[in-house]
Parts: sequence; structure tokens; C-alpha cells
Amino acid sequence: MSTQAVVAGARDVVAGLLGAGFNGAVRLPGEAEYDEQRRSVIPSVDSRPLVVAEAYGRTDVQAAVRTAREYGVPIAVQATGHGTRVPADGGILLKTTSMTTVLIDPERRIAKVAPGARWGAVLDAVRQFGLAPLSGSHRDVGVTGYTLGGGVGWLARRYGFAADSVVRAEVVTADGRLVTASAEQHPDLFWAIRGGTGNFGVVTSLEFRLYPVREVHAGIVYYGIDRAAAILRRYRDWTATIPNELSTAVVLTRVPGTEQRAVAIKVLYAGPAELAEHLLKPLFATAGPRLAGELRTIEYADAAMGGTPARHLDFLDTLTDEVIDVVAELEDATVEVRHWDGAMAHPGPGAGPVGHRAAAYSLIIDREVADLPCSGRTFVNFLGDPGRADTAYDPKDLRRLREVKRAYDPANLFHLNANIRP
Repeated sequence: MSTQAVVAGARDVVAGLLGAGFNGAVRLPGEAEYDEQRRSVIPSVDSRPLVVAEAYGRTDVQAAVRTAREYGVPIAVQATGHGTRVPADGGILLKTTSMTTVLIDPERRIAKVAPGARWGAVLDAVRQFGLAPLSGSHRDVGVTGYTLGGGVGWLARRYGFAADSVVRAEVVTADGRLVTASAEQHPDLFWAIRGGTGNFGVVTSLEFRLYPVREVHAGIVYYGIDRAAAILRRYRDWTATIPNELSTAVVLTRVPGTEQRAVAIKVLYAGPAELAEHLLKPLFATAGPRLAGELRTIEYADAAMGGTPARHLDFLDTLTDEVIDVVAELEDATVEVRHWDGAMAHPGPGAGPVGHRAAAYSLIIDREVADLPCSGRTFVNFLGDPGRADTAYDPKDLRRLREVKRAYDPANLFHLNANIRP
């Protein structure tokens, strides 16, 4: 931080932004757009920044970072608001929502996106080429935040985490420089951002691989809740036999539009319907009569799989009888047991610090549950408490992440996030 840093007020920061060449809109408390622009998707996050600065390009991002550093105020970055978990009180809330460019190179199978792009725009852009990104469960999730946090989607068992498919990024570092991070340029930074989130700078451009997937056999089917424990026990054994093209989750929930409790089985198979149905027979046989839902062959871009709010998240190396018995008896909670493994557990050389790759399952519950056996491991994309960021990484990776943090952001300018301390 500059030795000339001052305790700044809103007008000082505005003057600093303009002096640094910021060309976007700047919103102050009391102005019509301020409350709208500061809002997070997460209701518990009620930011009260000194200013909201809406970036229109990478030079605006540089100006905002330099101003925050010069005036000694915190800076937070928000595209869609999905990943905003720490209030930007008393600082600059930098919005990249307007930076939405999506470029597709179908020959190289590469997408290049600006930081405000959402997965829906990428899915629409690649549809005509029969390609697929490693997108998340919702079209309106921001690409960059999701990817930098690891990014586990419904093609992850086949192709790995979204972070593993990143090939290049432009990053504004804490000193306001714009650098290119890749395997050849700033390789330490390139490694860190692929799982370490926004701790090391503001990504203004992200390039990642696309995959030859046009259609999938997918959907959600519902079965009687009385079979929950039996289904989960069969699921534990059955998942050891299936190929990486098949991604599944078992959810204890309700039949849509009703209050009827049910077991939902989510399925996405990157292959022909006949083989998917054959692979699923043992699991469906245990589940019993179907209450609702169907599987059908659709374009990947139209496969809306949804998710469960992660009030409780844990990773399981095996699905024990103890865990099954506890969750099967929960009557007022949504419980999602999702199969991981596959390509997520076997990345190529030089993969980034996405944590806990070897886990067999994730367990997500939409409320806290007492007396549930817990490993304490977390995942950045699902992290409810940003103060637990360290638990999202393996110890060796965490040590290396801190080394990179000290190299690129020793003063911890970027700390309004799932923070990795230098």
C-alpha cells in the first residue's frame, strides 16, 4: 500500500478513481442506482461500500485497484453477486457486470470470456458448434468466479473441474499491473488462480477449453421417501461400477409443486440413452415405483440440473451406514449426496489447487445438522463461511498458495473474499 494512503471518504475515492482514468459509472450512497448495484444474491450480505464502481473495461479495473491501494480502502469484486460473501463496507465495490463479451474459437475449442459473462451466454454461443463448456448447474451463474473457485459441473466426472480447463487469464494484480497468466507466463500465478479464487488479482479475461458434447441423456426422477436408506446404500455400491460419462446425485427433497417428500435421482450421461438406461437399472430397481420425472435426450445447453443451498457441506471418502441413517431420518431438510471421483480425482500435470480431489462424495444439506459425522473439508464454490477458506485446500497446496499470495499481494489488498492470508 502507498505510504501516502489516507483514510478516505466517498468523495476522495471518486476523485481518485477519476484521476486514475476510471471511465465507468460511479455510484454513491443516496443515489438511485447505489442500492441496486451493491446487492448480493446472498441475502445475508448487505454491503455498504463508499462507492460502487461499474467497470466497462480492463483499464477501469486497473484504475479501481490503483485507487484502492493509494487511498487505503478495501476493494471487492462482484460480477453476478453469487460469490459475494464478505460485505465491502467502507471500500470500493468493483462491478464487472457490464463486461460480458464471449468469444468462441470452434477450431481450437476455446472460449474467451470477460469477467461479467454468465454460463447461459457461453452455452448459447457454443450450441451451434456441438461443443460444451464445463458449466455449472444454473445458466445465470458467473463464469469467472465459478471457475476460479474450482467449478464442479455435470461434466466434471468426464472432463474434470472447470479450473482444470483454463488455459490463459488476464489478471490485474494488486499493484495495478495487467499480466497474462498461463503455463508459460507467470506460471505460479496461473497455478494459484485455478482454484485459489480472487485472492491474487482481478481476472479481466479468461480462456478455457470446450468439449465435443452436443447431447446428453439427463433429467431428475422421483421415488418414495421410504426407500431413502436403501437407495443410498445401493448408490454407495453402484457408483463404484459406473463410467466417468455418468454423473449422478441422490437428493432427499419434495416432488415439485407438492409437499410430498421423495428421493430424487439426478442423472446426466454424456452418451446414448440406451446405455444410460442400462447402467441405471440396478439403482432404479432398488428405488421402486417412480412417482414423477423423466430422463430424456436433450442438448447439453438445455440440461438444467439445479443445486441445493450448501448450509452444510462435507466430503465423504465413503458413504457410511451412520451417515445414511442420520440423513434418511431428516424430515425437514433437503439433502444432496453427489458422486465425485472420475476425472476430478485424476487431473493432468500442473493442475491448480482445487482441494480434496480424492473425495468420493459431497454431502450438502440446506440447514445445519447436529451430531452428523463431519470431516471438516469444504469447497470454495460452496463455502458459506469465508473464514473457513483454509479448509478448502490440502495442506501442501495451502502453503504454496500463501507463497504466491506473498509474491503478488503481500499487503492482502484482495481480502474481501474466501481469503488466503499471505
